[in-house]
Amino acid sequence: MKKEIRAYTYEQLQTEIERLGEKKFRAKQIYEWMHVKLADTFDEMTNLSKGLREKLNAEYVILPVRMFKRQESKLDGTNKFLFELYDGNMVESVLMRYKHGNSVCISSQVGCRMGCRFCASTIGGLVRNLYPSEMLGQVYQIQKMTGERVSNVVVMGTGEPLDNYENFLRFLQILTDTHGLHISQRNVTVSTCGLVPQILKLAEESLQITLALSLHGSTQEKRKILMPVANKYDLKEVLHACDIYFEKTGRRITFEYSLVHDVNDTDQDAKELIQILKPRNCHLNLIPVNPIQEHKFQRPDSKNTLNFKNKLEKNGINVTIRREMGADIDGACGQLRRRYTPSSRQQPQTCICKKEEKLAE
Repeated sequence: MKKEIRAYTYEQLQTEIERLGEKKFRAKQIYEWMHVKLADTFDEMTNLSKGLREKLNAEYVILPVRMFKRQESKLDGTNKFLFELYDGNMVESVLMRYKHGNSVCISSQVGCRMGCRFCASTIGGLVRNLYPSEMLGQVYQIQKMTGERVSNVVVMGTGEPLDNYENFLRFLQILTDTHGLHISQRNVTVSTCGLVPQILKLAEESLQITLALSLHGSTQEKRKILMPVANKYDLKEVLHACDIYFEKTGRRITFEYSLVHDVNDTDQDAKELIQILKPRNCHLNLIPVNPIQEHKFQRPDSKNTLNFKNKLEKNGINVTIRREMGADIDGACGQLRRRYTPSSRQQPQTCICKKEEKLAE
């Protein structure tokens, strides 16, 4: 079985190359080809000998992330990419251009098993985790295709990143490594629906990334309506884990709140949100829910959304209404989904994801 070479850290790659009987400096060359020049094959590594390239081809694989389809929003220029993976599965990623730089939202799993009822990404459940190189590949391919530097990475696409914890950590380590693209940890945001053990574990990693918690309800009962994960983790547990993350890292928590008409947008919801957020050093993103065909949830109108925001601001809550980007190409929050099934063809031999436990519902 071939090894996934793009998932090696710089130090691990040095060890591997020495094991092959090559000098250590070759590891630096190979690492730069993969993570700076963004090579997809060993044959592109022209300053390596033919013999070394043959060794690499024999023992290792760079898992492909190939663009299958690209769409551009007529509303705001947002680009959505559909990428095909080695086994025929596909994931979606989104490029958003801001004044402060290019931000890429990537997927961490094929499908999702969290079951949030307003989100298209979870329809059909979880197929498999993405490998570190497949997460990196989404960023790399977008940078290669656009010729523009990616400065911010948001792990908020299809999947629950903390449900793919070890692969996410390795992805982050390589993405921010000084020998690679060297994207600052402070420019990386990871979203979670509230997996308490993983949040506590992440708090111990001494990272400077932003943690974004999908809150979506001001009470445990409201969260249960929208998020099956609330049946496993109580809201008090989730908020306590976020407090610990802040204490350990000093990084302000971002709370994400999908605003759903007649579900979580009442005056009482605003009062309960204020009680939750006022004692905490945090930021709240209000996201008027985006439509998906399988569910009938509706967004509040603009006036009610603004009134909800104003109530929070008057009580000292740091809040913004999330700018909607890519809605006309189903690229906005909650609209990414698994649209295609794998094509039937022989799959290359690589490592296989471990079977996951079923989340309690």
